[in-house]
Amino acid sequence: MAVKRRLGAVSDINVTPLVDVMLVLLIIFMVITPMLQKGVSVDLAKTENPRLMPDADKEDATEIAITRDGKIYLGSTRINLDEIKSKVEDRISSKLDKTVYVKSDARAKYGDVVKVVDEVRAAGVDSLGLMTERIENRRGGAAAGPTAM
Repeated sequence: MAVKRRLGAVSDINVTPLVDVMLVLLIIFMVITPMLQKGVSVDLAKTENPRLMPDADKEDATEIAITRDGKIYLGSTRINLDEIKSKVEDRISSKLDKTVYVKSDARAKYGDVVKVVDEVRAAGVDSLGLMTERIENRRGGAAAGPTAM
């Protein structure tokens, strides 16, 4: 005669669904994170007393980046030096705030930065922001957000 056993509650946690969900979330974050970066990444110059520029983080801010090898980017699009004036004029023509933010790699040639600033000024901007990073001191941390010299 067969003895029927009564099955009790299983006290082990089934982690398989949890692992599946976590792997899907990890993949989503790995795919989305590079797309969140706005513009081109450069190693900004460091200063001790920069001003905060919260408007530089806005979605419609006009931003020009200069890499250490002299390449120029308007947003994330690579442009030539002679195209800066016309493209900046097109971008700022419909805006009330005609501010352009220039971020340059700390090791970019000074002459390249000056040429870009001259072209941006020739486009008729109201103000120009040179983006920098704050030097961390012993007492406090770095400033949050873009800063200017």
